[in-house]
Amino acid sequence: MNNINYDKAIQLLQQVSTNAGFLASAENTSNYQRVWARDGVICGLAALASGDEKLIETFKNTLETLANNQHDLGTIPSNVLVSENENTVSYGGLAGRVDAVTWFIIGVCQYGYYKNDRQFVEKYKPQIEKCLQLLDTWEFNNKHLVYVPLSGNWADEYITDGYVLYDQLLRIWALKSYNHFEKSEDISNKINQITKQLEINFTPNSIGEKYHERAYNEVVFDNYMPCSFSPSGYKIQFDAFANSLAVLLNIGSSSFQDTILSSAKHLASSTKLGLVPAFWPPIFENEEHWNLLKNNCKYEFRNYPNEFHNGGSWSMVNGFFGLALISKSQTKSAQLILDRINEANAIEDFSFYENFNTISAKPNGVAYCAWSAAAAVLVHQSITNDFKFLV
Repeated sequence: MNNINYDKAIQLLQQVSTNAGFLASAENTSNYQRVWARDGVICGLAALASGDEKLIETFKNTLETLANNQHDLGTIPSNVLVSENENTVSYGGLAGRVDAVTWFIIGVCQYGYYKNDRQFVEKYKPQIEKCLQLLDTWEFNNKHLVYVPLSGNWADEYITDGYVLYDQLLRIWALKSYNHFEKSEDISNKINQITKQLEINFTPNSIGEKYHERAYNEVVFDNYMPCSFSPSGYKIQFDAFANSLAVLLNIGSSSFQDTILSSAKHLASSTKLGLVPAFWPPIFENEEHWNLLKNNCKYEFRNYPNEFHNGGSWSMVNGFFGLALISKSQTKSAQLILDRINEANAIEDFSFYENFNTISAKPNGVAYCAWSAAAAVLVHQSITNDFKFLV
């Protein structure tokens, strides 16, 4: 990575740093000028990777803002607008955000691990315990997988709902991170139970009682875990973020993890940007889930085929794909992905766009997006300085 790419990424993270935490974008656009749970923690992970103490302090402030605005029931804010007069807190738009809860736990524990500061985690133990109880409640059937509403996570205008792979994996990461400090047999058992259910319900030819036997038997599994299933059946798009997390967390057999990475690398190499799309293949107007996609937007429709969540390419997602490659010692492949992330971030004089049309390579969404910068920092520092997360 050329120094200019890394330096520009760090500069953007510095630009979005405030006393309340990381903003989602330096562009003054709608609600991006807020402290977000998932964006803020991902930027915070990049701050830890960078070793920049000022950015690390902003991460600490991000976690404090989220903790201070936790709902009485345990929900972590999706985002918080901090102003001189008052705080405006959102727990989600058309639905609540399940992943805000898990990202918060991950953030607190990763910060404590990096700083070797158990007391930091102890400080937020009441908030974390509330989060964990809420996640247990969201299982509804007490069978170890969280039930996520449509629009309930980062892919908030996409079609995933029910037992969403991404959210189950974040929960495992959160539990593992917390249990590094707690050393709880109960938490260890819960991790094993969730992992077992993921392998039974999301991998091919698995042995064990399925949540939805009939739907499972109708799925033609590809070289990855499908993005979600619900009482209505499976949605089988490739979720690059979730499958990257699965590899990072060693879910599934080693051979299946290798197959996931090989499939994703092949997909990335077939695109103009050289990046893996967030979800693939795209959903088109004549297909089953188009109306579900079309109606799931609060403002303007953005999920045209090959754009946004519907087959668009995101630097942030590819950052986690790069980390998955590194975790399996595929450093050369990770460097190729980092090069493509840098090229995408540098478009229009380092505009750090939110996402791109995978076919045309034209930018979409908000410019100066903080987690696009975070992706470059995460992969760069993992390659050059062997930075390791708590997983």
